[in-house]
Amino acid sequence: MNTVRLADGTPGGIEVPALGQGTWHMGERNSDRRAEAAALRLGLDLGMTLVDTAEMYADGGAEEVVAEAIAGRREEVFLVSKVYPHNAGGRKLETACERSLTRLKVECIDLYLLHWRGNVPLADTVQAMRRMQQAGKIRLWGVSNLDVDDLEELGAALPDCVADQVLYNLSARGTEYDLLPFCRDRGMAVMAYTPVGQGSLLRQRAVQAVAARRGASPAQVAIAWTLRGGGVISIPKAATAEHVRDNAGAATLQLTPEDLAELDAAFPPPRRKRPLEML
Repeated sequence: MNTVRLADGTPGGIEVPALGQGTWHMGERNSDRRAEAAALRLGLDLGMTLVDTAEMYADGGAEEVVAEAIAGRREEVFLVSKVYPHNAGGRKLETACERSLTRLKVECIDLYLLHWRGNVPLADTVQAMRRMQQAGKIRLWGVSNLDVDDLEELGAALPDCVADQVLYNLSARGTEYDLLPFCRDRGMAVMAYTPVGQGSLLRQRAVQAVAARRGASPAQVAIAWTLRGGGVISIPKAATAEHVRDNAGAATLQLTPEDLAELDAAFPPPRRKRPLEML
């Protein structure tokens, strides 16, 4: 499994898997939770030990599914969660973080992200994140759905922001114009959510053609494409064992220049700045 380095202030930083697991829409139905937790545990077995969740997902239900999945295996897992924008400052962030810790049944979240930008000043969010770090409640902090101008606003705190989680896939490439280079130049990891476009990419002719030529699945092609340049952590969601195994296969799929050219022709890279896309 390839890895991505997160700068934590120590020599070499922290190495995390480039292919992790997302949990959006998990925990929404009690009847599905056991199967969802089992899928996540299988993902851990296959090396996808970075697990991403959020207080927003199923109103905390996804965090509870994650808690079941990682029970007895906490030391294997790099755990990521996200805070709502309206909770992202002062005591509200601290309270929200404590609720997430309780649902996750852990003492510390490895990476805590601002889910998207709201009305709370970024400076207030940074201060609250640092307090939670000092208290040992979170290890690292970052952001999600923030563009270059937002990141620049972090100012002196920018080096402490270790990741930006954004919508990134073949059909949502706007980040390549300036956000991805900005993050790479500063050693900041990019986390790609919805790498298969909520399933829409699986039906695209170019993706299917590359998959057929390589003996892979369309999902593996779409996910491998997000991992092709390094510095990106892809977090597809899977709630069944078959889906988990399929996603895991993307970790070893190396797309050829011919593959990439065909995909570029079908999904051209951006030639100008675009508004940041998000779901």
